[in-house]
Amino acid sequence: MVVANGENPELDEILKKYFTNKFRTGYVTAKGVTMPERFAEMEEDIYNFEVCEDDVWICSFPKTGTTWTSEMVWMILNNLDFAKGQENIEIRCPFLELSTIFDHRENVKTIKNFDAPSFVLDSLKFLKDTKSPKCVKTHLPWVLLPKQIQDGSKKPLMIYVTRNPKDTCVSYHNHCKLIEGYTGNFEDFCKLFLAGKVTYAPFWDHILPFWERRDQPNILFLKYEDLIKDLPSSPTFLKNDLNDEQVARLTDHLSFQNMKNNNAVNYHEMVNFLRKHNLTSYDGSFMRNGKVGGASAEMSPEILEKFEEWTKENLKRSDFSF
Repeated sequence: MVVANGENPELDEILKKYFTNKFRTGYVTAKGVTMPERFAEMEEDIYNFEVCEDDVWICSFPKTGTTWTSEMVWMILNNLDFAKGQENIEIRCPFLELSTIFDHRENVKTIKNFDAPSFVLDSLKFLKDTKSPKCVKTHLPWVLLPKQIQDGSKKPLMIYVTRNPKDTCVSYHNHCKLIEGYTGNFEDFCKLFLAGKVTYAPFWDHILPFWERRDQPNILFLKYEDLIKDLPSSPTFLKNDLNDEQVARLTDHLSFQNMKNNNAVNYHEMVNFLRKHNLTSYDGSFMRNGKVGGASAEMSPEILEKFEEWTKENLKRSDFSF
């Protein structure tokens, strides 16, 4: 089932043509959020998920600095254990709803020797079986998070990271070609992004609920651009007793080039797995360039103008800005 309301048949057709293939059976709308169809099967279990207050939740819209932040937080929580940090970050920081993203189960049944790891096949069980305290990764917006978080009965530390929408869109386009089987062009992807028709969108409905809760003691709101500008001064560093030498080591470890070359965090295994089973043919990498403002060189003047108008409209009643 493709998300379609008849308001924009062109976008519905783009979704159906370029996403509903080996990866997607279709899309659903859950509380106004575009999600893969399989999310409907898992929504109740996610909503009723038992939250542990000892855990740290890394929350974000996709491609806004999630992996970078997850690695930073995990390293700090684990006393810069670089040896243990060689383990895949998908194991060290379980991804709550990962199984909803890979909903191509009927297709993979025909694949010989399909050896998907447990954190892909049943991400909720994998998360439940991982001992606390742990890092939990999620891209779910506030309205789709577990009930205990939404009603405040459980208050784990939640670190939300975001990034300007133009750079996010460019990076998400690369991600969807590599990981989610998108076969369309960049201009069509921008149309979907602006219309809230990519997974986890609408974009601003994702950011603003966390921004409005930024003063809650268990919520830390970060901007990718600020981290790029001065990573050692970020609150995630300041709230832990790291000495100057440790800060320098961690900063070097978290440099973009080192992250890109680190197979524990660059989704090397995931990409190779998808290529092994012919589930992606895109010759790209999970981490592209990490730069701030690079989207301006990749978007047409018309698309840039649409992003500016869209941003202005969505922030007219908010004090948030990049």
